[in-house]
Amino acid sequence: MDGSRWTLNAIPCSHVAMRVVIAEDSVLLREGLARLLADGGIETVAGVSDGPSLVAAVLEHEPDLAIVDVRMPPTHTDEGLRAALEVRAARPDFPILVLSQYVEERYAGDLIGKAVGYLLKERVADVAEFLEAVRQVAAGGTVIDSEVVVQLLSRQRRGAPLDSLSPREREVLALMAEGRSNTAIAARLVVTEGAVEKHISGIFAKLALGPAPEDHRRVLAVLTYLGR
Repeated sequence: MDGSRWTLNAIPCSHVAMRVVIAEDSVLLREGLARLLADGGIETVAGVSDGPSLVAAVLEHEPDLAIVDVRMPPTHTDEGLRAALEVRAARPDFPILVLSQYVEERYAGDLIGKAVGYLLKERVADVAEFLEAVRQVAAGGTVIDSEVVVQLLSRQRRGAPLDSLSPREREVLALMAEGRSNTAIAARLVVTEGAVEKHISGIFAKLALGPAPEDHRRVLAVLTYLGR
């Protein structure tokens, strides 16, 4: 890791105007976020305070991004994350930036993948970096708070899973960590794409990354490699 507070799977993005929905039950924080975004040239098209309203607002306004608090009414446990997963079920590639007071491991792994960010709320204090994270996620990148990475990796490290990988699987995983596609990996290693897919399946199995969206497992595998 490079010591930064979050990990970026960066996608080049132009600083064009974008539209967001904010799901946060604290009116003060919701309005504060909207003001920060406005100062950065980003329009807030809806501000909501619960999960069902988030889903409805995304479907109605079709924004470029949703910023979602983890804990919202009525129980203030995981309503925001469950609503985010519902949004992704309806629109699989829709960008979501999760803000949380704490790391919620139960659902964090289910969300991590393409066009997703997961930051602790304290990171909003660095306005420039927060706005850059918003733009990166909206452009299809991944922004993961370092604390989230640490906790997810601590779960994956049990039993030193990387030790079980074959030399070829380690090569494939290293190239995945460089952001290379299966096609690019195949060309680099002078093998077929089918062989690459077989190696990746083996990596997922040995790292105990069970059935889940491909992007989710790929990102977690790379995070495990980077945290070795």
